Amino acid sequence: MAAADDVARSAGLHVGMPSAKAQAIVQGLQMVDADPIADGAALERLTLWALTQYTPIVAMDAPDGIVMDTEGADHLQGGEDLMLSGIVNRFRAKGLTARVAIADSWGAAHALARVSPRDAMIVARGETSRFVERLPISSLRLPAETVVGLRTLGFQTIGELSATPRAPLALRFGPEIGRRLDQMYGRLPEPIDPIRPMDVIEVSRAFAEPIGAPETIAKYVSRLVVELCDALQQKGLGVRRADLFVHKVDNTMQAIRAGTAKPARNVAWLTKLFKDRIEKIEPGFGIEKLSLVAIIAEPLTEVQKASSLIEEEIVDIAPLIDVIGNRGQRVYRIVPVASDVPERSVTRVSAVAEETGASWSLHWPRPVRLLSRPDLIEVIALLPDHPPVSMTWRGKRRRVKRSDGPERIFGEWWTRGSEFDAVRDYFVIEDESGERFWIFRSGDGVDAATGSHKWFLHGIFA
Repeated sequence: MAAADDVARSAGLHVGMPSAKAQAIVQGLQMVDADPIADGAALERLTLWALTQYTPIVAMDAPDGIVMDTEGADHLQGGEDLMLSGIVNRFRAKGLTARVAIADSWGAAHALARVSPRDAMIVARGETSRFVERLPISSLRLPAETVVGLRTLGFQTIGELSATPRAPLALRFGPEIGRRLDQMYGRLPEPIDPIRPMDVIEVSRAFAEPIGAPETIAKYVSRLVVELCDALQQKGLGVRRADLFVHKVDNTMQAIRAGTAKPARNVAWLTKLFKDRIEKIEPGFGIEKLSLVAIIAEPLTEVQKASSLIEEEIVDIAPLIDVIGNRGQRVYRIVPVASDVPERSVTRVSAVAEETGASWSLHWPRPVRLLSRPDLIEVIALLPDHPPVSMTWRGKRRRVKRSDGPERIFGEWWTRGSEFDAVRDYFVIEDESGERFWIFRSGDGVDAATGSHKWFLHGIFA
């Protein structure tokens, strides 16, 4: 068996078990022929997707993983915690199970992501040894025959193996055990060779003598931006996301990512985006090569911004959005959607997205603030159509002085069959202090099939 899902493992099956034995254990077992070529192609597609979403340094960790160097890029996702939970949730939404780990070394993250029962795990800096010492020796990425030989000698955990003198192990098994242990504990660097899309546009500059001064780095970055823009212009493209790779003499790599709200190839502006972040580059013992890669490029057509007929010049806010976005802040616009259900009547779009022309066709007032999720409230009201006489929200009771409604909203049965009978009755109420709220009753107040008849607060008026 090449793979087994959770149900199969719970029945006592495991990877490597002969298929005849598996079928003897589970009657009527369904088996599908493995397709390593298709699996590899799918993993490559996922790796390229991760490259565009998370960090410039991404590579395949075959046969079933992706390795990413997220240092300096996690702030664009709201921090490590939000980034990991986001990865797990996005894979789960596609029907895929993902386990993610962050650690000081590739080897430690590789092992923890495959052994830990948790979906997401973060190991604090300097704490790698404490987390990996109890992991099984099979987590060291050693050949299967080496693992079997070590188990024959009585080794079970990485901690036991790391506490053993290296010489006898190297004499019997070769240097691979020591190398994997050093990589696991971060004593030996394990550089990541980033994946590249086939049609990517890349320019680079190698140096006979390593450089390290900020002024020198800025000078060569400016030249690379010019070369990249020339290459983009030849293809009629503009860059949306560009990565600057810094190759150091100690065989390590650092990457800086800059994004734009819309396709661009303005040399001055792209140079500024990277120069603003040059201070984050740590040259170490020196930089031997700089590479600038247009990870995402889109067609770009020149647009006239000024006219001799009018004095007003079109103001482009894209540069401001670029500055804010590259600091890790998300910039978006809210646009209307054709839906009567309030929480579905708006959606987020790019801050520079084209106007859709959609608008709300409502005759009833709407609150300036709509809660992300309706709050359950306690209400005293005469069913089915009378407005409330009092409302208790978050422990505070409010007497209702004025009200307007009900406005009935029906469920969207054409998109969700469960909403065929669903009904909400909305009221605008004002309490004795003059505050106005938008509340609704789930159901029509008579038929239980239309809703729970509980009351909720959904919005607040100015």
